[in-house]
Amino acid sequence: MRPTRRLRTAVAGAALLLGCVSGPAASHPDDGERVLVFSKTAGFRHDSIPDGVAAVQQLGRTSGFKVDATEDAGAFTARNLRRYDAVVFLSTTGDVLDPAQQAAFEGYIRHGGGYVGIHAAADTEYDWEFYGGLAGAYFQSHPAIQPATVDVEDRAHPATSDLPMTWERTDEWYNYRSNPRERAHVLASLDESSYSGGTMHGDHPIAWCQTYQGGRAFYTGGGHTKESYADPVFRRHLAGGILYATGGVQADCRPETGYRPLFDGSSTAGWSQAGPGSFTLDDDGTITSSGGMGMLWYADRAFGAYSLKLDWKMASESGDDNSGVFVGFPPSSDPWSAVNSGYEIQIDATDVPEKTTGSVYGFRSADVNKRDRALNPPGEWNTYEIRVEGERLRVWLNGVKINDFTNTDPARSLRDGHVGIQNHGADDRVSFRDIRIKELPAKSMPPTASQGD
Repeated sequence: MRPTRRLRTAVAGAALLLGCVSGPAASHPDDGERVLVFSKTAGFRHDSIPDGVAAVQQLGRTSGFKVDATEDAGAFTARNLRRYDAVVFLSTTGDVLDPAQQAAFEGYIRHGGGYVGIHAAADTEYDWEFYGGLAGAYFQSHPAIQPATVDVEDRAHPATSDLPMTWERTDEWYNYRSNPRERAHVLASLDESSYSGGTMHGDHPIAWCQTYQGGRAFYTGGGHTKESYADPVFRRHLAGGILYATGGVQADCRPETGYRPLFDGSSTAGWSQAGPGSFTLDDDGTITSSGGMGMLWYADRAFGAYSLKLDWKMASESGDDNSGVFVGFPPSSDPWSAVNSGYEIQIDATDVPEKTTGSVYGFRSADVNKRDRALNPPGEWNTYEIRVEGERLRVWLNGVKINDFTNTDPARSLRDGHVGIQNHGADDRVSFRDIRIKELPAKSMPPTASQGD
């Protein structure tokens, strides 16, 4: 399985361009990602912009992407933008692009380009509808700079995978004119009870991502202060967002609403261990398998039609661990009951196609090409969505549908069953976190139907 491009070791130096970035449009398949930092202002100008430019340049040197920077809107031509995997709007304000430049940027995004908005990027181009949708929300107001608690909602995305469940930091906290949750995938939100001046009625997204009209977009509301760009935690947050926008790492950025936790990182209440081995609950809210062959299953109740989401990573030094997610099995203290009566969505790096990551183990291989493009390597987090409706089982990996299977075995049924995660053996260590479920209307869908791509 292919490594992500951010693991490349050959990294060239970053370049700071004081004027318009020019030169022939060119692809760079072996040259790593290239990022354009754009920081033109037509309104308030943040004195942290030079610190932000320097921070992104340093992140490029350590994370494997090249950086150009400009305040010249003339860089926004179709020919020039083709040189870049992502464009960072770094605390831009006001109307910074003319209609021709806007059209060039729209075409860039629609052809698969990436966008990163930092802080006042939300205070930009209020009359450009395409940009408002891309950024996710427009700035409305802000209170004084002060400490606040950030609740990290998605800990699999590369921008938030290294963050604690609650992140204490000081910044200027924006209120937004609308809530992006229905349109974008919220990565982190503010606890409005932890500071003064929040106006979003307790649901206050502060970082999010989305796919938008063919492109990838990431926004973070942090970054007002100079100190932000010296903070190693904020810099990792920013690096992960940039790498997602370039396509260097993968993540599920579809909107997510209506899920409730089955495992929230605090305890395994409601779960039961079947067979040998165990799972260790760690302080960071993960559970990691050891020993086996056994299974930790959710014993409180069975489910019929549902969307199950969970984050996982292969955790051992070998990079070849074995585990899986079981669905559709009856209650039992014997893990082999799940093997014989349910279905396993596999996690394994090196077996045959119908027994590797994304397969319905022993029954149906994943679409290997789609799987390999979507998969982050051992040691990094991935997200599964496993959707069961009637006898149909579909699997998304980091937001990409990789498997579509329909049960026809009369001895098995997906219509009512439990869910569980496998601990495979002494040499296999797989970590899980943030296991959540959304129940769906019970209905049978025809095998040829498609939904949610």
